[in-house]
Amino acid sequence: MQAWVVDHPAPIDDGPLRRVELAEPDPGPGQVRVRVSCCGVCRTDLHLAEGDLPPKRPGVVPGHEVVGRVDALGDGAHRFALGDRIGVPWLAGTDGACRFCRRGAENLCLAPRFTGWDLNGGYADACLVDEMFAYRLPDALDDEHASPLLCAGIIGYRALLCAAVPPGGRLGIYGFGGSAHLTAQIALHQGLRVHVLTRGENNRTLAAELGVDSVGDAAELAPEPLDGAILFAPAGELVPVALRALDRGGTLAVAGIWLSDIPALNYADELFQERRLRSVTANTRSDGEQFLALAERFGIRATTVAYPMARAADALADLAHGRFSGAAVLHN
Repeated sequence: MQAWVVDHPAPIDDGPLRRVELAEPDPGPGQVRVRVSCCGVCRTDLHLAEGDLPPKRPGVVPGHEVVGRVDALGDGAHRFALGDRIGVPWLAGTDGACRFCRRGAENLCLAPRFTGWDLNGGYADACLVDEMFAYRLPDALDDEHASPLLCAGIIGYRALLCAAVPPGGRLGIYGFGGSAHLTAQIALHQGLRVHVLTRGENNRTLAAELGVDSVGDAAELAPEPLDGAILFAPAGELVPVALRALDRGGTLAVAGIWLSDIPALNYADELFQERRLRSVTANTRSDGEQFLALAERFGIRATTVAYPMARAADALADLAHGRFSGAAVLHN
């Protein structure tokens, strides 16, 4: 089968992705093989390709927003049938036994595995998944529009929970790409006031089209004090900006897996009055199930840009340079 791999991370314009021929994988116990129809392009894939997120091994296949159909079952696999359409997400496995898994916080597992980082992902003709970590997908969504939900949507939903905005409260969103535009839709349906602060005219236009309450530049102060905020942009310099925008007791949740260095914080201006700064680490399967149910209920729809799988490297470069709004999706 054909697949894209990362051997030696490098700036995206230097071509760190390489298309190769690999043997088609056979599912092991409890696994299913998925014939890939679509795979979303996530910023985490870019961090992997460029080395901000060091590959766990040479030749790993990126991609963790995978939609496809089951075409082979491993021993003991019984949750899905041949031909079922399923989604393969970022969280690929946990040990199920550590202190975090035992208390229901499997996103903090001490020995997790991740699709497209530990295990080969969806920038390929096929991939494997532990059937207990795959998702059934809403029938109302086609493959292209379902794929960004599997990471961008789920992690954005967890970030929204972590931001702890009270009912009817005020949410700030910093950066407005594949994850943020899905999170904004959930927040609006939940009755929150949503203020988007981002650079790039395409992103601002998309935010306005979704009906948010205000759109401004990332360096500007939000038009009203925020009860909570989410930082999607991987820009540490925006942390003090967002903290200053919080009302007393507000929380800033940093949604990315990688962030540039945060400048020194001024305690009185940015943390006092019980403002909180917290990270968001992966997600639980419960987060994913809750989000997909809400996405179906509210009619959440990803804004997508389609690329053939043969142009995966171009899609990542376009993401790096902000050449599209919403989410890119690769098609086989």
